[in-house]
Amino acid sequence: MWMYFFAACDFLCRFIPVRRWRMYMRRVKLFDWYRKYNALKRTFPKLDFMDVKMIKGGWNIGFIVENKFVFKVRKHNDTAVPQDKIIREKRITDAIAPFSPVRILSIRIVPAGEYIFYKYPYIPGKNLNLMGVKKITANREKLAKQIASFIYKVHNSRPEGIDDLKTGDGDGWNHNDLCNNVIVDPATMDIVGIIDWEYAGWGKLETEFTNATAFSSAMRESGLNDAIRDEYNTILEKVAAKQQRQLERQQARAAAEAEQQNQNNIESSASGM
Repeated sequence: MWMYFFAACDFLCRFIPVRRWRMYMRRVKLFDWYRKYNALKRTFPKLDFMDVKMIKGGWNIGFIVENKFVFKVRKHNDTAVPQDKIIREKRITDAIAPFSPVRILSIRIVPAGEYIFYKYPYIPGKNLNLMGVKKITANREKLAKQIASFIYKVHNSRPEGIDDLKTGDGDGWNHNDLCNNVIVDPATMDIVGIIDWEYAGWGKLETEFTNATAFSSAMRESGLNDAIRDEYNTILEKVAAKQQRQLERQQARAAAEAEQQNQNNIESSASGM
């Protein structure tokens, strides 16, 4: 859909009589999409660009090629942006992926002409925020358990190598845009991936909860947010109970060892008399 829209807009730009205005529309409003698309085609000549879909969101536009690969690039090609800013999303996903119970895609940084693209595998499925309220409501508990587990594991993870990306008064790592980026298998309603980590960072837990359903009326009306919070609290209770059992076992072992040591001392004293 976006491919046709941008192609039509690009065609209409030809009729703008002033070249400066024409270039402005293509560069600023259409994100130089056609130049980026052609740069990608030249860089990957073996891929079939007759089978391509365009996506748009946040700071980026992207191209899904052959339903196998996603190539994502910043909307505006700001050469003044430092390299570490460009690879920030990759650093976060690489660091957090081992802690996540849900698949996080491995990103490759690939240059194409003057542009820098993210390349990662395409995940077949459907974005949860595009599903109807009835479907989400019918599977609310199942979805809530998966999302709550993801939030708990990621928010409480402490990966190495990205402490320099911490900003503000956060208390854990967040995706920060879950509502728009949960991919599910429509047949099973299993979450098969969490995509687009461009807004991820160090933040408050409440922000993650809020943004999990904030931008979808169907997700909000389904009661999914309350279910996620309830499941998260259930996880906390289970973790606390497990920690308490571990503490009790440790105390029991310590008491048994102390009793054994005391018995050994008594026997040693008796044998020395």
